[in-house]
Amino acid sequence: MANVKRVERPLSPHLQIYRWQVPMLTSILTRITGNGLIVGTLLAVWWLLAAATSPEYFALANAVVTSWFGDLVFALSAWALWYHFLAGLRHLYYDAGKGLDIPTAEKLGWACIGGSVVLTVITILLVQ
Repeated sequence: MANVKRVERPLSPHLQIYRWQVPMLTSILTRITGNGLIVGTLLAVWWLLAAATSPEYFALANAVVTSWFGDLVFALSAWALWYHFLAGLRHLYYDAGKGLDIPTAEKLGWACIGGSVVLTVITILLVQ
């Protein structure tokens, strides 16, 4: 067998020259928030099922839902829901063939992120 020289190459060369971009971040956030909404939904369904089961079981579920953990899950679920809504509107705009240039796509991405935070704060203030 021939004497082969092994060249040491980086495992991921694209990570050395590639920078994070807003459209990439919003795509990742869409996937994360979509899966994260499942946690809030499961917690709400568990609470409703506990209410239909027994007063003792409901007391346990209600203690979890009204604890700091439940507040955190539902606050993050509200943000994820608003983010998903705004990202859906952005994609409808993209489907119309508009906003596909890089500067506009970045502005729309930041608008989705910032708008979802603002709408979440408004929602939390209105609910309390």
